[in-house]
Amino acid sequence: MDPASGHDRGCSLLDQVTGGAGLRAVFQPIVRLDTLAVVAHEGLSRPTEAASGLSVLDMLDLARAKGRLGEFELLAARTVCAAFAAQGGHGRLLVNLSAQAILHGGLQPDQVIAALGGAGLAMDRITVEITERDIVEDPAELAHALGYLRARGARIALDDFGNGHSNFEMWNELHPEAVKIDRYLVNGLARSAEKLAIVRALCSVAETLGAELVGEGVEQPEDLRMLRELGITYAQGYLLGSPLPHLVGEVCAEAREAIRSQSVPVPPRPRGPVTQRPLQAGHMVIAAPHVDASQLNDDVVALFARHESLHAVAVTEHDRPVGLINRRVFAERMAQPFARELFGRKPCTVFMHAEPLLCDEQQSLDSLTDVLRGEDQRYLTDGFIVTREGRYLGLGTGESLVRRVTEQRIEAARYANPLTFLPGNIPVTEHIERLMREQRPFVAAYVDLNDFKPFNDQYGYFRGDEMIRLLAAILTARIDARHDFVGHIGGDDFMVLFQSGDWEARCADIIAEFNERARVLFDEDDLARGGIEGEDRRGARQFFALTTVSIGAVQVPAQAPRRPELIATLAARAKRHAKRGRLGFHRLAATPGELLEPAA
Repeated sequence: MDPASGHDRGCSLLDQVTGGAGLRAVFQPIVRLDTLAVVAHEGLSRPTEAASGLSVLDMLDLARAKGRLGEFELLAARTVCAAFAAQGGHGRLLVNLSAQAILHGGLQPDQVIAALGGAGLAMDRITVEITERDIVEDPAELAHALGYLRARGARIALDDFGNGHSNFEMWNELHPEAVKIDRYLVNGLARSAEKLAIVRALCSVAETLGAELVGEGVEQPEDLRMLRELGITYAQGYLLGSPLPHLVGEVCAEAREAIRSQSVPVPPRPRGPVTQRPLQAGHMVIAAPHVDASQLNDDVVALFARHESLHAVAVTEHDRPVGLINRRVFAERMAQPFARELFGRKPCTVFMHAEPLLCDEQQSLDSLTDVLRGEDQRYLTDGFIVTREGRYLGLGTGESLVRRVTEQRIEAARYANPLTFLPGNIPVTEHIERLMREQRPFVAAYVDLNDFKPFNDQYGYFRGDEMIRLLAAILTARIDARHDFVGHIGGDDFMVLFQSGDWEARCADIIAEFNERARVLFDEDDLARGGIEGEDRRGARQFFALTTVSIGAVQVPAQAPRRPELIATLAARAKRHAKRGRLGFHRLAATPGELLEPAA
């Protein structure tokens, strides 16, 4: 098809639409989360069959191109207002208007007011939802224009915040009564610690600026529950209701069931610091010359002389690294008596380290942390070689690697245990308080390793860390992440807050799996003996059995007093019972009296 003819047909359809033959209204409900009552509808325009050749977005683009954007948006506003009034709609109606149409589309305040109120709707039942497809250069000018609508009783909402061109300047200048959180942030909210952190920040801003939040694009029950957990007042999305020609009075059964869930939502945990930037080996690369394996040691001497700050030089064959020459080591070798005469004309491979640390430019910084724990510490002085698709790219220094990894660990420790990245003491306490506030029954399980210290003393911290990470992985895999919460409270101590009904069976599975898988961390001789020789806490030699896990669990009733520290105390008490005689598991049902006073 000729593009020009296609454009002409589009313009003809646009003429039909603005002539009154091409738009119909559909409505999507907006729901109050604490009651699930439908309190408002967003009115949306759709093409009729007569104008089905174009989408609404196509029509908006054509209207903008022909300088008729204001005309088209007024028609859409009249269409949805008339349809809403004709159906005797209750609650509020949200009507879309773009900032561009208001500022540059030739719309006058009286025209907008006439379009919105022409069907007999009171202006104080209408919320004008500001949409943005372009950057608004002067938000203060837009706020002034909207003042005429506010003076008649209309409210203002800011659409799609968190995506597109919505920004805090617009929010601050317009002071909208409502802000709609974009579907990008809402979709997957219950599974993304990063999105959760952003939405929590928006909640704080909304409270300060006096705006109600609306979560848009809700499609999953767990996201709906998380919105309610955050205290967000309203929600909208296909889970609650699709855009339909008729108004709806209640939400679907699936949404009601999601809200009635008897478990408190468990916030997603970050796999690393929420603020952690995605650093890669390539971000630490230093552009540095390299030498071919066929070049001589005299060439290396000359190269180091030209580049005084160069700590090492890579040796390559066909641009692929095969070794690394450390400047200090090379200088010491060549400073020996007669070294220049003996080795100057020999290949540079004589003094190179043939197994340097190689890192692809896209290798994550997190994956390089194992290097710091390894036995070969030559990278501290040699640095490392950065490659791109196997070919030499540049060098990195051990100093920069240690500095970046240390910064990452410090950042991680601010919010979670740096070894497992599981939530620490503060998030555990906060979740206990959340469970108590909702007055839900739960189980607090204290998880601890038996005879871990002798194991750590025998094999060293590296294998000890492996054992702790193994336990963390098993705990994470064996719980139901929708209902249960795992925290690492320090060392080899963990806390699991169960809402799952089958929590006792899960504890049994955790114990069985860990006790079996932990055996691979022992040497064969110790496995054959069934334990290791070591010193107790008083320094006396004794035999310790293979490390196993114990779990002490306290069942907390729904009406427990708000004393989270008592829950931790009782769980620790149950754990001590489990460890005595290496029972593995002990269950304690807390009484109201125990929950009022610390357990002995």
